[in-house]
Amino acid sequence: MFADELRRYGRSRGLWLLLLVVPIAARYLVVGSAVHIALRQHLLSMTWGAVGVTIGVVASTMLLPIGFLYLRSNVTRRRPWQVEDVSPTPRIAMVLGRFGADCVVLLGALAVATLAGGILAWRAQQGPVDPGRLTLAVWLIAGPSLVCLVALRHVLNAVPATRGALGDVLAFCCWFAILAMPSTMGAAPSSFAVNLRDPGGYIRPIIGSGALFATDFAVGGGPVLPGRVPLDVDAGLHAPGYVGARLAWLAIGLVTALFAGLIDRPARISHRRPRSRAAPRWLRRTVAVPATTVPAGPERSASVAVFLSQFRLIGHGVAFPFLAIGAAALGLASEYRHIGSPAALLLLVFALSAQAGRDEAPGLQRLTATMPTSPTLRRAAFVVAGAAWALLMALPHAAIWASTASLLLALATGAGAAIIAGLIATVARSAFAPRMVLLVAWYAYFAS
Repeated sequence: MFADELRRYGRSRGLWLLLLVVPIAARYLVVGSAVHIALRQHLLSMTWGAVGVTIGVVASTMLLPIGFLYLRSNVTRRRPWQVEDVSPTPRIAMVLGRFGADCVVLLGALAVATLAGGILAWRAQQGPVDPGRLTLAVWLIAGPSLVCLVALRHVLNAVPATRGALGDVLAFCCWFAILAMPSTMGAAPSSFAVNLRDPGGYIRPIIGSGALFATDFAVGGGPVLPGRVPLDVDAGLHAPGYVGARLAWLAIGLVTALFAGLIDRPARISHRRPRSRAAPRWLRRTVAVPATTVPAGPERSASVAVFLSQFRLIGHGVAFPFLAIGAAALGLASEYRHIGSPAALLLLVFALSAQAGRDEAPGLQRLTATMPTSPTLRRAAFVVAGAAWALLMALPHAAIWASTASLLLALATGAGAAIIAGLIATVARSAFAPRMVLLVAWYAYFAS
């Protein structure tokens, strides 16, 4: 099973796209200061060890959602029940084979990022050449995190209830927990128990073996002062209990994958026949249609009908209205820019990318070409509907605080997210690429 999944990965265009994007992302995220690590409000000197820590931290925190979406949309997502239900291979072997193939692919991408980091550190020429320290920093920080990510994906894929949108929501809740758990470390010195509270492993390599103080460092955006400071990489990587904690999280990922194989259930087709709600034959009456009846004419306002259909399809699903109400409730806070707007935009990221992927699916192009409305009108209605949903979730804040700024912000973010989702889905013909780009843009919007 493991070899079969690797061969399927080799035939996937998404794998080669991933390996092509990784060094480009490393160039702009690490050296381009798009995402930086600040120590006492100063950027780090880009020595070989500091570049390794930066790549490891970025891969272990900010790129985990992208890796999860890549796995959910890649070749090992397929679950052909017609084949698997009659296969003599145990289900745990199937899950572990897919788990191993996913780990090889993500760790291979991490190896490409390590090579790109070495090239970047060599070009920066700050400090002595030390590829071993760079490689140790990257793999010790990000390796266990990626293995746990793959294990989480297979746990969510093992149960039918979490194979859809609910699994995506739970995965992002876990991601936020990974980012928030280090805050429980407090001012305790480095130890195995303290470092175990940091699943991402990104705190200790930055602050060293001392206590955690939130004002000492920053990961992401934020203002920085001129000048650069050196980073003592060895003090963090060789802090008491850090290596043991990273190996423990690696073991947790392997045990979680084994648990996913044990609880995995195949996809099944329901054999229950729907009950007929037709009236009894003796109650039915035959209604004669007058000969003068003419077919219904075309819709008076095709643009309104297309807008309403796009608005309804973006909000498709039982959970979406409740999530929209929750986002609107969060927007009641006075600071709409950093609370209500990111919550509404995160919900729209999933909804807009899903609808854009459905609209631009390759199998629907010939069908939509026969419709009376043009594709341009449908895409314009999609943008207007996305902006309408954003405005709808911003209305409570605008009504309570008498603020038009929140409405303008919602209009800009909703329309912008819809335009980005529509343009990328038109080229990629799927929901994965626009969702990946929008999530990166959302994180930059949330952290700024």
